[in-house]
Amino acid sequence: MSGAEEGDLVARVEGGAGIIRLNRPKAINAVTLEMFRDIDKALDRFEADPAIAVILLEGAGERGLCAGGDIRTLWESSKVNGDLGKILWREEYILNARIKKFPKPYVAFMDGIVMGGGVGLSAHASHRVVTDRTKLAMPEVGLGFFPDVGGTYLLSHAPGEIGTYFGLTGQTMNGPDAIHAKFADWVVPAVRLPELREALTKLRSGATAADVSKLIDGFATGETAGPVAAREPVIDALFGFDRMEDIFAALTRDGSEFALATLKTLNEKSPRGMVVTLKLLRLARGSSLEECLVREYRAALEVFRSDDFREGVRAAVIDKDRNPTWSPPRIQDVTPDMLAPYLAEIGADELKFNSKRDEV
Repeated sequence: MSGAEEGDLVARVEGGAGIIRLNRPKAINAVTLEMFRDIDKALDRFEADPAIAVILLEGAGERGLCAGGDIRTLWESSKVNGDLGKILWREEYILNARIKKFPKPYVAFMDGIVMGGGVGLSAHASHRVVTDRTKLAMPEVGLGFFPDVGGTYLLSHAPGEIGTYFGLTGQTMNGPDAIHAKFADWVVPAVRLPELREALTKLRSGATAADVSKLIDGFATGETAGPVAAREPVIDALFGFDRMEDIFAALTRDGSEFALATLKTLNEKSPRGMVVTLKLLRLARGSSLEECLVREYRAALEVFRSDDFREGVRAAVIDKDRNPTWSPPRIQDVTPDMLAPYLAEIGADELKFNSKRDEV
């Protein structure tokens, strides 16, 4: 699915399906502000068209659905105190909420790499298909950020402390683990996606969510738990705390190969990012997606102003030296005063949902 002659976002009707294709294969379909706007327009059109039975989200190329947002452009705006973060995240988060409530079946093909903003476009869908090639992750803490796009909602609703583990470490889920963590619903072999895609386009007006589920069931392997799920009892014991200091202490005490490898991973992350993430994950328990997105938007605007975000992106994306200098450098140096601005109300800038379709 190349379509090099087409734009960054392809939206078209094929049979009874409204196709939304992320079309930047060289960038693993990283999403831009214009692409979010084009997706929203496509959803307007597909929602209003009675002939369209189902929406299908897919990514061009062989590498993945979406590697995340256009981080480099955000970094450039942050450096000059620009407002791209405020604009892009507002529109993206409102779109995430819309996807969750979309009135027609919305099928996401979560094949290959699915990260960050790609998770926001797919994991809130009504029908989420992963494959034997899926590599799903929320690695934002390694950028001085936190799992956004409703990530705190998704992670906090995973079984036990699996979501806390994935959110803080940024580790990758395979397809079955994504199902166990409630980020996806079916594993379908990647080689069968074209066949499933064709079957979806043959659906006609009036097809229900149950009809779509039954169709996908016919292609699914039935797998529901991967390698991380097998470690859930250990993960629950090590990550069942509300303070990062206590998680570090539990990992140190445990001393197993898994615990020490996890400690090594955490020591590479932004201390401030980890503290913010853990707090948002705990606040997300029992919250709706919209409530989580409102909190994430407040925290994201604070992140956008922070040295840690600029430094994390520099080390991972710009210079690629993988050697960020975090501020502060240690968990114990992240004070309540540092945390407070990430959680504070922001008055006129609060995230508000379109009352027509995205009411809280």
